[in-house]
Amino acid sequence: MTSTVSSWGLLSRDEHRVVAITSVEQAQAALARGDGGIAYGLGRSYGDVALNGGGVVWDFSGFDRFLAFDDESGVLRAEPGVLLKDVQSVFAPRGWMLAVTPGTKNVTLGGAIANDVHGKNHASAGTIGRHIVSFTVLRSDGSTTRCSPEENVELFAATIGGLGLTGLIVEVEIALKRVPGPWIVAEDVPFQTLDEYLGLVHESVDVFEQTVAWIDVTTQGGRRGVYTRGDATAAPELPEARGRGLRVPFAFPASVVNRATLPLLNRAYYRLKATGAGRSVQHYEQFYYPLDAIEGWNSMYGPRGFYQYQSVVPWEGALEVTREMLALIAASGTGSFLGVLKTFGSLESPGLLSFPAPGVCFALDFPNDAAALPLFERLDALVLAAGGRLYPAKDARMPREMFEAGYPRLAEFTLQRDPGISSGFSRRVLGS
Repeated sequence: MTSTVSSWGLLSRDEHRVVAITSVEQAQAALARGDGGIAYGLGRSYGDVALNGGGVVWDFSGFDRFLAFDDESGVLRAEPGVLLKDVQSVFAPRGWMLAVTPGTKNVTLGGAIANDVHGKNHASAGTIGRHIVSFTVLRSDGSTTRCSPEENVELFAATIGGLGLTGLIVEVEIALKRVPGPWIVAEDVPFQTLDEYLGLVHESVDVFEQTVAWIDVTTQGGRRGVYTRGDATAAPELPEARGRGLRVPFAFPASVVNRATLPLLNRAYYRLKATGAGRSVQHYEQFYYPLDAIEGWNSMYGPRGFYQYQSVVPWEGALEVTREMLALIAASGTGSFLGVLKTFGSLESPGLLSFPAPGVCFALDFPNDAAALPLFERLDALVLAAGGRLYPAKDARMPREMFEAGYPRLAEFTLQRDPGISSGFSRRVLGS
């Protein structure tokens, strides 16, 4: 079936030949045809890592059964199309949850591994790759390989964070984490400067399991923001009901996130969070996945879509680099409503191309306007000079030289890459 396929950033709407994969046999047959496709789940990557414009995508969203669960160890065996939201909703009532989850629950297990997703708890839990017990990979040469930290370790390391380029994952074993309940005791703390933010980081990162900050990037130097920290709790007295989310009712003809509205949106959001500052008990969906409550929020950027620029820079000099990034953004003529700061700890992922590294992560969403790409080039220079890198899962325009500089184990990865698999990202950044 040929249809238009997009990623979450809505930057392209290219025709793809979509091949549904619901079994190992179908995956084997798809690879045997030699079409050079890429696996596709729910399309929540922002750029082109799961796109293959004019070519084939293998749709794994229907390959989504739970296969086994061990109530003693918390190890779940499942097919790769199982969604994170289903893992959470099925197992949280049984006292188990994902040890690491990104900011959306609408991600497949296979996609989470391919992008080695991280959450708000990197300092204590690392990336999801650290919690993978094993997976099985099909390769275009017809081989089937079980990989784990002890078995076929080179392919294991290349596949975690490998952007789907080492083969097709057809089975996953992942260790869940025992939790006291589906609730989070959260605290919002307003701050006025980056120095205050850094003080909150030092005060919180070794005490609270979950930490994240929102910063208003429309103010020169980042004068205000809200730091959020939290821990799991049983909260047995609270009801389970969570109410219905919102839905963007139609496709906007132009971006409602623009130079005129951004200061207003940021000011309103800060006042909302600052007014409600303090401690609260939240359901995990509210805490982990706030944007999932607004279905189709990406359409607010209009038909041209939006970019995310997500970087990490080492601790040394991170505050100064962040200040310089904020100054460039404020002077650029564009801006971001989403300005998220996270801190990454020293726990290493087994993935060769995993994004997190010790330091400060800065995620920013920008409308696709004339100011965006020139701004990104200037931000690139800052990130590169600081020894940082960008997140491929959120990228749609990273130059090849920046990817090579940011990922020093790329040569090791290349040895494990499957030549029968290709994506828009791989052709743009790797040349094939």
